[in-house]
Amino acid sequence: MIEKREDIRNVAIIAHVDHGKTTLVDDLLRQSGVFRANQELVDRVMDSNDIERERGITILSKNTAVNYNGIRINIVDTPGHADFGGEVERVLKMVNGVILVVDAYEGPMPQTKFVLQKALELDLDVICCVNKVDRPDARPEEVVDEVLELMMDLNANDKQLDCPFVFASARDGWAVYELGEEQVNMVPLFETIVKHIPAPEGDPEAPTQVLVSTIDYNEYVGRIGVGKVDNGRLFLNQDVVLVNHHNPDFSKREKISKLYIFDGLKKVEVSEAAVGDIVAISGISDIRIGDTICSASHPDPIPFQRISEPTLSMDFMVNDSPFAGQEGKFVTSRHLRERLFRELNTDVSLRIEEITPDRYKVMGRGELHLSVLIENMRREGYEFAVSKAEVIYKEDENGRKLEPMERVYVDVPEEYSGAVIQKLSSRKGELLNMTPSDNGGDTRLEFSIPSRGLIGYRDEFLTDTKGTGVINQMLDGYDTYRGEIQYRPQGSLIAFETGESVTYGLFNAQGRGALFIGPGVRVYSGMVVGSNPKAEDIEVNVCKRKQLTNTRASGSDDALKLTPPVVMSLEQCLEFIDTDELLEVTPLNLRIRKRILDPTQRKREMIRLKNAAK
Repeated sequence: MIEKREDIRNVAIIAHVDHGKTTLVDDLLRQSGVFRANQELVDRVMDSNDIERERGITILSKNTAVNYNGIRINIVDTPGHADFGGEVERVLKMVNGVILVVDAYEGPMPQTKFVLQKALELDLDVICCVNKVDRPDARPEEVVDEVLELMMDLNANDKQLDCPFVFASARDGWAVYELGEEQVNMVPLFETIVKHIPAPEGDPEAPTQVLVSTIDYNEYVGRIGVGKVDNGRLFLNQDVVLVNHHNPDFSKREKISKLYIFDGLKKVEVSEAAVGDIVAISGISDIRIGDTICSASHPDPIPFQRISEPTLSMDFMVNDSPFAGQEGKFVTSRHLRERLFRELNTDVSLRIEEITPDRYKVMGRGELHLSVLIENMRREGYEFAVSKAEVIYKEDENGRKLEPMERVYVDVPEEYSGAVIQKLSSRKGELLNMTPSDNGGDTRLEFSIPSRGLIGYRDEFLTDTKGTGVINQMLDGYDTYRGEIQYRPQGSLIAFETGESVTYGLFNAQGRGALFIGPGVRVYSGMVVGSNPKAEDIEVNVCKRKQLTNTRASGSDDALKLTPPVVMSLEQCLEFIDTDELLEVTPLNLRIRKRILDPTQRKREMIRLKNAAK
């Protein structure tokens, strides 16, 4: 018999990146009494990963729970960036409704559309929270209309279109039902959740069914499966069967060794869980996202949507440069393989293909998705090399080559729109729409462009718009291959010999282009030490010292003036490297290098490729 759990609400917070989801969760946690009165708190407490805190973005979905008037509200904080959309898709299966957070100035953005579409497809109830209404340029009434228009475009049903709106300032910790009301606390949002998010329901007497929607990982207990109890009850030490909707032949007997529910930011051990509880389960060694935990007597899997396929790939390989093994803790092919396949435990959007024992093709949803993996591995002490990102092509039934396309939205001051249109057009972008923004000075441009046309563009975009432009993108399916695109108009300055860079050699080299290194840096032959404004590679000798004579003393080097080197971040390095180059990644350094270090072999290969192209 189907019963409702009126003492529980399960809700996900969804939004475009930087619209205030994580800050909103902070306030709900604070005002529900999760923290002690004297407890020292950091902002964005849910962003527990170092990279999340540094970049100000959410990468992994997180579970938490708050108590409000005797009702436990399980909250899932989700990422807002398109590259981590796989995280959003799967966690929505755990909840009965969503809080859609929309910036009171920006309104619905590309990722708002993506996450809302996923929620509407699953027939989830929606609460719209218009955040940042205290901004001086806020336009909350217009944003409400824009949200409703978006819902109609996405074919929302009548109940979803009749969703309640709450106006909030997550930063200042208040929400109101109507603009102009007294701003006190988050109670209006709590009340709206309790009233409008349906209580979870299921049959407590039916056989157990728990769909695993998220995997956590702990080095002490291994994998931890997180999911909602859909039917039946779950007990400590219960014998269960693991099955999977997309793999009918898979079936494995297991035992529940640890069972947890969420309370604030902690997991609390319990002996049993009932319908509607969001639980964490440890002790099942190879539990995977999409698996269903069932009663041993009744193995019936819950349907689970397939996660969108990756669109971008990079080769990860063992570092074979002359400096290999000098800076990393984990440097062998075994270390690399083990770490990459461990990432599959928690990242459902990632795919890995072993090309050779020393080289792996890693496929993800975008440059940011893969760069976060690279940065995590680097901080853990891994040393390896990666190639330039390439898109993953498909073929249609007629054998035509298809490539992933992106819908790109650019908000930019009017005076820079010409430069953006020219650059994106040269990268096979097609301008679909051009409208003035409501604030008067900006223009919104909408493009359809191949995914590969955006590789390496973001840095160029910030330069062209003097840092004032905002670019957002979302995958727009596959379409016919659009032809060749020139990735990089400039060439590389390549170190001529192995040694240590000196001021005299750098002074002579800087006339050829922008340098990436200063004096006293170890280099090797074939390493890229700068960029050449012309589209050709040039070898430079940055280790060259001045010939000393009786009249030329070594101290006169002090008079040479060097231009400060261009220090590039990981993303900038990944954008800069060309198809014949690699990025050497170590815990201490990022070095761009040619795939073929030997200059003679490199020239032979260039001649061979030119002849093959004729």
